[in-house]
Amino acid sequence: MNHPLRTVHNAWLGRLCASRLRRERSDITSMDAILDLAYSFDCRGVSIAPLQRRDEVAALMAIVERERPSTVLEIGTANGGTLFLLARCASEDATLISIDIGDGPFGGGYPPWRTRLYASFADARQTVVPMRGDSRLQETRDMVSHLLAGRELDLLLIDGDHSYEAVSRDLELYTPMVREGGIIALHDIVPGPEELVGGVPRLWAVLKQRHPHHELVDSWDQEGFGIGVIWAGRGRPSPGEESTA
Repeated sequence: MNHPLRTVHNAWLGRLCASRLRRERSDITSMDAILDLAYSFDCRGVSIAPLQRRDEVAALMAIVERERPSTVLEIGTANGGTLFLLARCASEDATLISIDIGDGPFGGGYPPWRTRLYASFADARQTVVPMRGDSRLQETRDMVSHLLAGRELDLLLIDGDHSYEAVSRDLELYTPMVREGGIIALHDIVPGPEELVGGVPRLWAVLKQRHPHHELVDSWDQEGFGIGVIWAGRGRPSPGEESTA
């Protein structure tokens, strides 16, 4: 159990960081400046730096900015930087939901007090909902459905547990919630050490054979990172199918 003074301090820190971030982003309009802020923000040691290569996430945000999604689901919150960027690129009245298991093996997890900071990413008419839970559970999927209140997803970003089984399960649960023509993106499609990329590159090799796609990759020799994008429709991803290539 947290010491009461530690709890009070953490609550204060969450409010302080949220206030500072709102202030620092208030006059920023260009995406380069938004990216600079996401990667450089520091409030008493608290960072939101995305666990992404800058050029790759910038390329993804260029796609998102063109689409201006009004409903977004991110699986894997971690530092919160990618969620922060998504909020800047989404529509002015967007609902953004971000799920994190709280203690994941692929860079996930954040203390509860950071929830206030992540919720503060929302602009005046936006709603950002940080959810601490397991994306692979039906009850979590039901909570997402409740929050969407009958709306389909415009954007699904999967960057949580990278095991083949977990990513397949995320696709199984949440792909049917994505509208026709909506964006489905996966992080860490470039082959690399198992402890960094898990089974994502293997699953991506299956998906890209079956669906219109785009690969946002700095270098195929970088051993990890890389973002794969699929546009929903003309068939749905087939989670769990092994590549026969």
